[in-house]
Amino acid sequence: MKRLLLPFFLILSFISFSQELAILKYKGGGDWYSNPTALPNLIEFCNTNINTKINPKPQSVEVGSVDIFQFPFLHMTGHGNVFFSDGDLENLRHYLISGGFLHIDDNYGMQPFITKELKKVFPNKELVELPINHPIFNSAYKFPQGLPKIHEHDAKRPQAFGLFHEERLILLFTYESDLGDGWEDPEIHNDPQDVREKALRMGANIIKYAFEN
Repeated sequence: MKRLLLPFFLILSFISFSQELAILKYKGGGDWYSNPTALPNLIEFCNTNINTKINPKPQSVEVGSVDIFQFPFLHMTGHGNVFFSDGDLENLRHYLISGGFLHIDDNYGMQPFITKELKKVFPNKELVELPINHPIFNSAYKFPQGLPKIHEHDAKRPQAFGLFHEERLILLFTYESDLGDGWEDPEIHNDPQDVREKALRMGANIIKYAFEN
């Protein structure tokens, strides 16, 4: 705890005044670096359409590093295993309860691993499915049916789950949607333009909601 105390209070002051995104690096062998064009494309879309001023080149930060406190918004994705050390767990817990926001987008196959690790971060909290009338589905663009389906994997409906702290949504886990694939350059997955547009608009909703709440 004492090891984190000084940087925590010094860096926390930056959170309220910045619009910066970072990709979260984690251990376990999962490909945290997947979808390399996704976040830059989403940032460009947001800067153009919802008046954000986000650095167009997102950085990547280790989950156990105090550097995460420089970013009010972290994005995490991948296909496989996730492992948080004790130091990672403590750092991420402090980050989230002090004002940070984490969006985890399951790129396929991540769900059983990340849910197990999140239970270590917050043993007394449960992922709760967000209802379709949650403000995150209406913050910039309207999604009356909730989270859109971008890529088909197991013929399951898309779901958005949240973790809350003192009634604030601190973490969003998007499952069976694959928003990140929809954010990537169009030639990578050959998604129709209307599908990519849905993915980008939902991503903009998530960013706008995270910055304003």
